[in-house]
Amino acid sequence: MKPTATRARPAFQSRSQETGATYAIYADAPPGAPGPWDSVLLMDGDYLFDTAAQAARSLQASGRIGPTLVVGVGYGAGFGKPGNFRGRDYTPTASPEEPSSGGADRFLRYLCATLWPELARLHPLRTDRRAIAGHSLGSLLVLHALFQPGPFFSAALASAPSIWWDNRSILGLAARLRDRQARLDASLYLCAGDADTPSMAGDLALLEKQLTDRPFSGLRVVSERFPGRDHYDSAPLGMREGLARLLG
Repeated sequence: MKPTATRARPAFQSRSQETGATYAIYADAPPGAPGPWDSVLLMDGDYLFDTAAQAARSLQASGRIGPTLVVGVGYGAGFGKPGNFRGRDYTPTASPEEPSSGGADRFLRYLCATLWPELARLHPLRTDRRAIAGHSLGSLLVLHALFQPGPFFSAALASAPSIWWDNRSILGLAARLRDRQARLDASLYLCAGDADTPSMAGDLALLEKQLTDRPFSGLRVVSERFPGRDHYDSAPLGMREGLARLLG
């Protein structure tokens, strides 16, 4: 199943001084629920917002999670189109594979310092449990956001993460953080389809082993594999199970 564009319309446009781009922001709020709410910021909102919002609504209806604001951060432009900067925003390091890459720090500053405060002015949000979620390259950004000395997001959902980027530089980021500090108070959900490519599965196993061999105190890690699912059709299950595990 290839990704298809979301049917939802953006709730508003958000201009970022940090990156110089304007983002399409999708939002699904729990109707009639008193606050404060959990929140999850989702990468590739132009494609994954419907999937995540439907999963969250179903989980809320069944009582598996509490009231949750789902926010999709998108570009209003498809993969590879002018105006879509995921190759820049989601990559922590520069690589010849993508000339504009390496902008994850600026994009993360935008999410934390500009977008989230704007959302908090509009909605009654909890400050003690903020989640960030993504799939594929978006999950690389999720891992980058997690492996910070004091992560802004306390819950991270990384579905089929692109650990391969720049010779697996994200593993080095995690290792250097572990060298500096033994504790990381957060929750991490990792998943992939067992029919994903061998390289994706192997890289994910490397991260899992690294976090097992040199664990962070305070970091709760949950990992899952979905039988028969590939890189694309694992995303809906990853969103549903990840939100349930992180916000349940």
